[in-house]
Amino acid sequence: MEKKETLHRRDFLVRSLKVGAAVGVTGFLGWRFHDPEGPPGAQQEEDEVSLPDFSVPGMDRRLAVVRGEDRAATLELALHALGGMSAFVKEGDRVLVKVNAAFASPPILSATTHPALVERLVQLCFKAGAGEVIVTDNPINDPQSCFVLSGIEEAARRAGGRVIYPRSDLFQPTTLPGGRLIRSWPLLYGPFHGVNKLIGVAPVKDHHRSGASMIMKNWYGLLGGRRNVFHQDVHTIITELAMMVKPTLAILDGTTTMMTNGPTGGSLADLKATHTLIAGTDQVSVDAFGATLLDKTVLDLPFIHMAESAGVGTSRYETLNPTHLQVS
Repeated sequence: MEKKETLHRRDFLVRSLKVGAAVGVTGFLGWRFHDPEGPPGAQQEEDEVSLPDFSVPGMDRRLAVVRGEDRAATLELALHALGGMSAFVKEGDRVLVKVNAAFASPPILSATTHPALVERLVQLCFKAGAGEVIVTDNPINDPQSCFVLSGIEEAARRAGGRVIYPRSDLFQPTTLPGGRLIRSWPLLYGPFHGVNKLIGVAPVKDHHRSGASMIMKNWYGLLGGRRNVFHQDVHTIITELAMMVKPTLAILDGTTTMMTNGPTGGSLADLKATHTLIAGTDQVSVDAFGATLLDKTVLDLPFIHMAESAGVGTSRYETLNPTHLQVS
């Protein structure tokens, strides 16, 4: 009984922290971050932009799965299996790390990218010779509270990285060639100026609309405007985002997986210790393997098959001959 009551108290405190943080910072940065450019047509007079291909030639079929509880250790081992960070980041590179900082949520809830992973990743980029490492996202909640409460800001800065919050002047319209949804839509483009490497790093989470939030869903945080209109066609928008963004690396954190009540969670009861980190150059394969941590298959998550059909990657991750390792 005492253990149960302790858990309830802990959940209550965690939930209270989330709600209090979200309410307490209301109006600090406000509406301009969540709808920075108004209606979709408001930007059409501006020059449209597009993201380059950030992938490294010859490194497109690599996947590593590492079991362990220590995020920094599993990350290092996974990168070593892929050829080392130096295979992806070279001397003088400017690297952008796209985290999931969507919610004003503490790390214990696994709703955002874990700060331990951010810190070690930024450190490894610099160790490989990066000239600058930028960490960014366009959160659902107030940006400052999200980056602070998640621990991402402190972790990034401690490792020497530069955190860029979304601002209205950092968004420019983009259109995905052949896309149905991403047309003259505001893109968080400013942080990409001068960047030549892109790393996506996200937690494995349940999602009440798409079924899962992993790497491909993480690119949603690059959109501005009234992006909630895409919720009605969530699998298509995830597919189009995966078509638009071609990362250098995709890192998926399944150390603790949010099995239920995603993407926000709010209770430790939503979580399961799965002790797995997945890293690779094929974001479809990374998500396909991540789905197994949620006890789901590709058939349960239409966006994976749709992205595969669009030529983004393969859901048959076993064809990449993934390296499986265990942190000793």
